[in-house]
Amino acid sequence: MSHELSPAEQALSDEVREFADTVVAPAAYEYDTKRELPYDIIATMGEMGLFGLPFPEQYSGQGRSYFELGLAIEQLSRVDQSIGVTLEAGVGLGAMPIFRRGTEAQKDEWMPVLASGKALAGFGLTEADAGSDAAGTKTTAELVDGEWVINGSKQFITNSGTQITRLVTVTAVTGTRDNGRPELSAILVPSGTPGFTVEPAYDKVGWHTSDTHPLTFENVRVPEANLLGERGRGFANFIETLDEGRVAFAALCTGAAQGCLEEAIRYAKTRNVFGKAIGENQHIAFTIARMQAKVHAARLAWYDAARRIDAGVPFKMEASMAKLLGSEAAMDNARAASQIFGGYGFMNENPVARHYRDSKILEVGEGTTEVQLMVISRELGF
Repeated sequence: MSHELSPAEQALSDEVREFADTVVAPAAYEYDTKRELPYDIIATMGEMGLFGLPFPEQYSGQGRSYFELGLAIEQLSRVDQSIGVTLEAGVGLGAMPIFRRGTEAQKDEWMPVLASGKALAGFGLTEADAGSDAAGTKTTAELVDGEWVINGSKQFITNSGTQITRLVTVTAVTGTRDNGRPELSAILVPSGTPGFTVEPAYDKVGWHTSDTHPLTFENVRVPEANLLGERGRGFANFIETLDEGRVAFAALCTGAAQGCLEEAIRYAKTRNVFGKAIGENQHIAFTIARMQAKVHAARLAWYDAARRIDAGVPFKMEASMAKLLGSEAAMDNARAASQIFGGYGFMNENPVARHYRDSKILEVGEGTTEVQLMVISRELGF
């Protein structure tokens, strides 16, 4: 797979980088402190076409590639992971399942508003006893008089309670298979449906600007036509969605690692101690050299996986490797950069400190490190 950027890809990356540096970065500390999603910034991202990058023009998309979506996510995540994950989850987890498996009626209804960034959608998979083990889902959906009646709860759902959230796709048990295991299906639940409650937002360690809520469903009724994809294929389809989403998530991780690297280089060249820049100390220089190597490896990994998606070739193991390498690079670089900054690295107004808080979830979200190792080892035949 080629890892060289085409002129169009480079232009997109440069455009988003400038937007991140001039618009997102200056506002990051303010919104992090307020714990608010900056709707003005999200609206501008919609106007730039970022939420529609991998979707056809007929759905208000840009008709570009999954790889280019990753480029945008990486550049945003350099300066603010919360903004990066809002785009990543909005496209990869919110809109993509509808685009991949929705009926024409569902796509006509939902894709234009999602691809334009005028609305967001959530991905309701995780529960108290069903995260990595999605087969442990307890939420149920019973078909009664042409309607799905949904009962249960979800947790840690991104983009589920914003002012512009319009729906959540929910996995639910819709029956029992011949082997006695639960039949899982995916169902679209519009915001505001009676019985669908978005609970108060979590008090998170990081990602303060990103919207995350638990959800409750009490006799929520939606039309039978809100089934997304084939009945009983909910688990398989969501696993495929996660495989694809991990590539965009790996781009987010790489952006975070790159952001820490850039801050460390800048500080090491300008911070003087004992009459010289701290970067002249071999230990500091070597630490930053390792940070650079980790960014490079993480970027090559997600580039390869994204190119595979666009080429239509298998990418499951490559997606997990990209997510594994990217999340570890982000966490390692955040730790190293914070150490280089010393006391300044402990101050929340410093982007390095925010990356340190934010990066831990990168080793958990969209499949833990252990899940990635499990996927890779299984792909190797173990």
